[in-house]
Amino acid sequence: MYMHPEFITQILIKAFRCLQHLLCIIIYPLPKSQALKLYCISWVENHRSGRYLFLHQAHNSVTYVVHFFGTEIFFIRSSYMNIRWPRVLTPTYLSQIIQNQKNPVKALEIFNEARNRYPNYRHNGPVYATMINILGTSNRIVDMKQVIDQMKDDSCQCQDSVFSTSIKAYAKAGMLNEAISLFRNLDQFNCVNWTESFNTLLKIMVKESKLESAHHLFLENFGKREVKYRTRSLTWLIDVLCEKKRSDLALQVFQEMNYQYCYPTRDTYQILMKGLCEDGRINEAIHLLYSMFWKISRRGSGEDVLVYKILLDTLCAYGHVDEAADILNKVLRKGLKAPKKKRMQLDFNMCRNGRDIERAKSLVNNALIKGVIPSYESYNAMAVQLYAEGDLNGADRVVEEMHDQGFKPQVLIYEAKVMALCKQSMIDEAEKVITEEMVEGNCVPTVKLYNILIKGLCSDGRSTQALGYLKKMSRQLGCVPNKETYTILVDGLCDDGSYIEASQLLEKMLVNSYWPDADIFSSVIKGLCLMGRPYEAIIWVEEMVSQEKMPKLYAWDSLVGSVVYDTVGIKVLSQVLDL
Repeated sequence: MYMHPEFITQILIKAFRCLQHLLCIIIYPLPKSQALKLYCISWVENHRSGRYLFLHQAHNSVTYVVHFFGTEIFFIRSSYMNIRWPRVLTPTYLSQIIQNQKNPVKALEIFNEARNRYPNYRHNGPVYATMINILGTSNRIVDMKQVIDQMKDDSCQCQDSVFSTSIKAYAKAGMLNEAISLFRNLDQFNCVNWTESFNTLLKIMVKESKLESAHHLFLENFGKREVKYRTRSLTWLIDVLCEKKRSDLALQVFQEMNYQYCYPTRDTYQILMKGLCEDGRINEAIHLLYSMFWKISRRGSGEDVLVYKILLDTLCAYGHVDEAADILNKVLRKGLKAPKKKRMQLDFNMCRNGRDIERAKSLVNNALIKGVIPSYESYNAMAVQLYAEGDLNGADRVVEEMHDQGFKPQVLIYEAKVMALCKQSMIDEAEKVITEEMVEGNCVPTVKLYNILIKGLCSDGRSTQALGYLKKMSRQLGCVPNKETYTILVDGLCDDGSYIEASQLLEKMLVNSYWPDADIFSSVIKGLCLMGRPYEAIIWVEEMVSQEKMPKLYAWDSLVGSVVYDTVGIKVLSQVLDL
């Protein structure tokens, strides 16, 4: 039989907890000898009246049939596919087989069976990585740990990404100590680069406010040869510290970079500048700007404009208009190396004493747009940032300036614009970006861009209209809908009450080998029950069981209530009244 007994127990208990004081559940294999009572809620003595559940095992399948007062209510059948093993097994072929399994337990069985069938076969790093990733994402931590130990015993060469995935899985399961222990024992594995796992663990520890432990981990491992790309590691640490509103510590890390022979990048400056400004550390932010002039802005790169904009906007927001005007002049002269004819003389008189702050920001943005060195990178950075801030007019002005300078907007700008429009519930305008602007600009939409628009349509209650874009994606060459596309649409259809369409799309999702999570399944199951289609809902429960997934409690409530009412409602009521 292909299912763990404890998993069956969890399913049955959750399913029939909804019928407390009504059911006595008995599970037994056919024939009926040696019946095993699994779970009894109450009134055990009444099991002779026909209230039971039995299990029937056939070849390659297992069926659960629920009887209620002698009436068959529904069944759940779980079947698994026979694997066609090749004459000679290769690690690449085994990885493909494992990846095609929607059930992580079945994938693990195949993984373990390979060695028994092929004595000369040995798993390699990619096979272990595939198996560990499957178990980690499905939250099967115990099984994942066993596979990791097996990989250590085999001493096969493995990539750092395997341990990064495992550390994330441990942290998600609330087992941070296990994650730390795994990292500290990496020298026992055949892995020569620990950079990704080091950064992942460091970021998780800081997010969970384990600052002292993170500091010790940093000091212990930062100088090791297995930890490479030190600038990236420090930038990530600065980013997480700024997210935790500890820009003071982030600034200390930044100042230590020179002593570690690391050189901050533009991203490092941008992250730290944003953190300092959000924490109100204006003086430190100004000093950071001046140090940037000497280190990375010597040639006047237009991409630096985002860092300047963060500080200038903050100064305007605090009402320091005169200081903003002075720094803007230095930015145009020293940072952007703008020629004199592009250094605009701005009139901030109307914006002094904290009046009309938005006008001051607009003047600064216009000066930066005009003063920036004409390049696709600089215009792209400015436009994307303004769209992200919701400043549609300012971003559109940047795009117009791009056209005037002979640059054509690319898909990144359109993605940012569509997202900004959807956030402001301007869905019709977002559609026009794809159907009109991109067509005129001879730019092809991407899967990510379609997903942004589809999500906006679903959020606006227009999921049926969003389905049309799924068809457009399928017709467009190289634009294949991904798991996110289907998930957004199924969720949107359920929110709009279109449960039949959601069920049909869920089936299409499975055909394309995208495995939904339990929430998506449960929403469809609940919706089908509300529409009086319990037997279709049972099919999806059956599919969930085959994937070792557990329906949510609200799905069981709807399912059991719908089925009982549909089949034996009056009879149940009369029987209960007689008890």
